[in-house]
Amino acid sequence: MRDGRKVTQPMVFPKDHPELPGEAKGMKEVLLERGLWIDKLRMKCRQEKCAVESVDCCAKRLLELQPDFKEQRSLVQEVIEEAGHICIFLPKFHCELNFIEYFWGAVKRYLREHCDYTFTTLQENLPKALESVSVETIRKWEHRMWRWVDAYDGGMGARDAQLHVQKFSSRKYKSHRRVPEGLAAQLDQ
Repeated sequence: MRDGRKVTQPMVFPKDHPELPGEAKGMKEVLLERGLWIDKLRMKCRQEKCAVESVDCCAKRLLELQPDFKEQRSLVQEVIEEAGHICIFLPKFHCELNFIEYFWGAVKRYLREHCDYTFTTLQENLPKALESVSVETIRKWEHRMWRWVDAYDGGMGARDAQLHVQKFSSRKYKSHRRVPEGLAAQLDQ
């Protein structure tokens, strides 16, 4: 646990604390320090999601609604952005929104086409496979990914979004995990 840059109070007890020096504070302690603790408050709601209208349904919800907690970015995001890069968190189980999946698919295809099923050959071919995908192709995959994002942002469901992205080609395919190269080439144009 670390103190956040946006969070205005320390998240760890000071080194000179009589009982818990250097230990992480819990939600109750943070809420007590902020004057927000309510007796008999649950730490987390029993439902999967807190009631949207409720402000004090549980301790987790109270902390989530604090402005400094809302603005706090994760350590991973802070480190990436301080290095001058863009940090994009992609949803799980949506490979169409992660263009790195297309990259790894192309690398694996190259390795399958150039293998004799020995570990030595795999070690020799892996750098070649990684270099076989051009930056231009990766950028085209990124553009395709943004078509999916635009479709989802427009309120489309998965089926409508797929039709939206497919309007760039006339051919349909059955698998969402493997896009035929001919279709991928058409989408990239």
